[in-house]
Amino acid sequence: MQILQVISLLLDYPTELLHDSQTELEQIVEASALSDAAKNALLAFIKNRLDKELMDWQAEYDSQFERGRSLSLLLFEHLHGESRDRGQAMVNLQAQYREAGLDISQKELPDYLPLYLEFLSTQGDDNARYGLQEVAPILGLLAARLAQRDSDYQILLHTLLELSEAEIDLADLTKQISSEQRDDTPKALDKVWEEEMVSFMSQQGENSCPSSQNRPGEGQRRDQMVPVQFFSGMAPGQDVSTTSGVLS
Repeated sequence: MQILQVISLLLDYPTELLHDSQTELEQIVEASALSDAAKNALLAFIKNRLDKELMDWQAEYDSQFERGRSLSLLLFEHLHGESRDRGQAMVNLQAQYREAGLDISQKELPDYLPLYLEFLSTQGDDNARYGLQEVAPILGLLAARLAQRDSDYQILLHTLLELSEAEIDLADLTKQISSEQRDDTPKALDKVWEEEMVSFMSQQGENSCPSSQNRPGEGQRRDQMVPVQFFSGMAPGQDVSTTSGVLS
């Protein structure tokens, strides 16, 4: 599925590479097995986005995907958040990457959606489809939240859902998230920061000697990988946060 490479690039942080590759991206979309409606929507997304100033696109991307957790592109974030259950799933997924000949750097998290799509694009159509089906509930959740914010990025998630051929009830997901409070507002971000500081100071007080209480420990690093697990499937409408399993 070469089309997955295109969507991977479009979901990643925008760079000049996209502008330089516009013709190639459009040709891959045209040659894909997507429905005509999906092709047209994806081609419109590419044109609209590449017509923007790159810095404006980057700023919008940051505000959308880098603030709060509800639109995080880290797949396991939507299953277990900061739970200790994340680690083994990270290890398992990274092992699958290695077996497929895809080595990632220590700075890359294996559950980052663009990276996962790049991996699936090398696995043949059937395996790629199965891999998309495993994360389809998360893709549906992201699509619903992006639609709620009137973001054209929802097109990319809808395209992935079409490729997965999974039965996801988007209307039900939209209903489920209708009462969600946005977590990307200044007030919400301040609340998260305050809660993390309280937790941090509490753990430091319990686990550190007085001379080191004000020093951030390795366990407090926000970029540190924390244990997670994938799931093998989910019934339509089932709450993503209650589902667990192993990506195989």
